Amino acid sequence: MPSQDRAPLALAFGGLFALAAAMGIGRFVYTPIQPFMSDGLKLTAEDAGLIASANFLGYLLGAVAAASRSLPGTARFWFLGALFVSALTSAAMAATTSLPVFLIIRLAGGIASAFVLVFSTTLILERLNAAGRGDLSALHFAGVGCGIAFSALLVAGLSGIGANWRVLWLAGGAATLVFLLIAARLVPGQPADSGATRAAGNPPPASKSRYLNGAVLRLILAYGLFGFGYVITATFVSVIARATPALQSSEAFVWLAVGLSAVPSILVWNRIAFHIGARRAFALACLLEACGVALTAVADIPVLFLAGAALLGATFMGITALGLIEARRLAGPGGAAAIRQMLAVLTASFGVGQIVGPWFAGQLHDLTGSFQAPSLAAAAVLLVAALLMLR
Repeated sequence: MPSQDRAPLALAFGGLFALAAAMGIGRFVYTPIQPFMSDGLKLTAEDAGLIASANFLGYLLGAVAAASRSLPGTARFWFLGALFVSALTSAAMAATTSLPVFLIIRLAGGIASAFVLVFSTTLILERLNAAGRGDLSALHFAGVGCGIAFSALLVAGLSGIGANWRVLWLAGGAATLVFLLIAARLVPGQPADSGATRAAGNPPPASKSRYLNGAVLRLILAYGLFGFGYVITATFVSVIARATPALQSSEAFVWLAVGLSAVPSILVWNRIAFHIGARRAFALACLLEACGVALTAVADIPVLFLAGAALLGATFMGITALGLIEARRLAGPGGAAAIRQMLAVLTASFGVGQIVGPWFAGQLHDLTGSFQAPSLAAAAVLLVAALLMLR
């Protein structure tokens, strides 16, 4: 394969490892570890939800900070530095049993995750498009599913030999460091970063009018509702499996089902979007995800419960990517700064939904004794997001 063909492929794989580390592990490894923490530390559902919400609050703050024009350095510097912070925060979870400290650590980890997503996506998509290989963006976004599947296997394997929750967090931090080294190797710097990869400097001003466009506002609102709609199941699905006697046999497989179904989802949804358009594809994915979320809430047969989890995995990264790609299109010709700002605005809306979701679920769980009611509410919210995108 000629070197000019290998370079875009290496970039896409570098993005895959970056998102696998920061999102699949740094953000989502809490889901399979949470049942072990709840048993070992006697965490209530409300406390577990607060820990998740702290991470998502950090994600929101990171998205807002990533939109700043005053950040020095390059996009590569920021996403690799944020990956290092993500590794440290995962490992630090093993060093305490204090709820306030857990909240601070997960807050910092959420900031790091948002920085990796915004800066790696800006840099890698711009370089891929410049090389005429925008089709490889699916490989970049597949990193989230790969990371989720990896974290599921890591937790299942280590817990199977008796590892406790502290060892699981340390293993997640170590894996993130390894993925960081691979990403740094595959995504090289440039002797003089162009406007496509510069994180600071004097970018052209972004037009505020595009944020007043009806299509943009509906996308931002739908993306926030999607953040709420997916996150309750994504946070508590392993706990639901452990707490339901009829579903306990599926606990070791449920997060793996989410991850494996997420891996090819970007490619599948890109093809669907090619035929019906990104906005209709976004709406269809929200409808299917609502079905999956509802299924995990009402199913008491393992195969149906796993099917619901698989529907979640098959759609949530597709919706994420479709939203980011649509946002990039709506950003217009303002260059990398405008693209980064649009991605950050959308990520911030997503972050608000994620913050509210786990807290809401924890509160409703304490009132009802189960996650069925919050899960069904999440499914209803996803239906609203779909309707917004169909207008």
